[in-house]
Amino acid sequence: MKKILLLGLLLVSPLLHAADKMPEPKVMKITDRVYALLGPVALPNAHNQGYMVNSTVIIGDQGVILVDTGATDEVGKNLAKTIAKLTPKPVTHIINTHHHGDHTLGNIAFPGAQVISSAQCKAMVEKTGYEWKETMETMIGRKFPNTKPVPASVTYPDLSRTDITLQGVKMTLWVPKGSHTVGDAMVYLPEDKVLVGGDILVNTLTPNLRDGNLANWIATLDEVRQFDAKTLVPGHGPLMTQAEAKKLHDMMAAFHAGVEAGYKKGLTDSDIRKTLDLKEWKKLKEFDTTMGANINRAYLEVEAASF
Repeated sequence: MKKILLLGLLLVSPLLHAADKMPEPKVMKITDRVYALLGPVALPNAHNQGYMVNSTVIIGDQGVILVDTGATDEVGKNLAKTIAKLTPKPVTHIINTHHHGDHTLGNIAFPGAQVISSAQCKAMVEKTGYEWKETMETMIGRKFPNTKPVPASVTYPDLSRTDITLQGVKMTLWVPKGSHTVGDAMVYLPEDKVLVGGDILVNTLTPNLRDGNLANWIATLDEVRQFDAKTLVPGHGPLMTQAEAKKLHDMMAAFHAGVEAGYKKGLTDSDIRKTLDLKEWKKLKEFDTTMGANINRAYLEVEAASF
């Protein structure tokens, strides 16, 4: 019996240890009321316990607006502890930039907060939220019984730019054409000159086209230049400048053009890969795990557009 108990402790303790080792957010002060909480640049795994996304804290008059909440209830609670060190004000509003579980499943850690998103994002959370939970559990290697998807109660329509004020903070909620997902939203803070981009903006990480539309994404990145933003908060990776966003735009535009040119020559997607200049892409994290699928997705998009 002692041996069985000891074996059980040995099996359980690594999981407990891993949970204790969830990385702390890297806090970046942008203005007196806006902070970026930067997560590790990686896929969800046992080492990071699913914490690998960026969130943005906007401190208002009586409460906090939090943009994106992480992949589990535990990640959300970890963010809440960091927020409590910045301000005693509660999180009263959550804005989700898109439906992917690493950005939305932490919503449940903030009971009472009003959740805001695009209408398409809400629909996708309702449709795929539990699938995303299962995906996170598989990648992290354990169950999260207290994690449940919480869709938005306030939504904004496709192709809209809406000026709103939350907790005394002026902001524009921008719902562009579906780019990284069908339900993307971005948050612009004109008085702070900050644009929060979700995964339409990523830095040092290979953009993921799994649920995306490459042509729309390129057009959205072109529109980013219209905003008077000194600081851009990506969904993953370090803070960005407008120049870095333009570089991302140019890389993706060249990638699209290369795939399109190969398709017009009658090449397969695997043949097209050999013709592309991927030197800059290879510098990005998760290139090997993401780029093949990106080429295939872009090929299918170009093929569909030709009909």
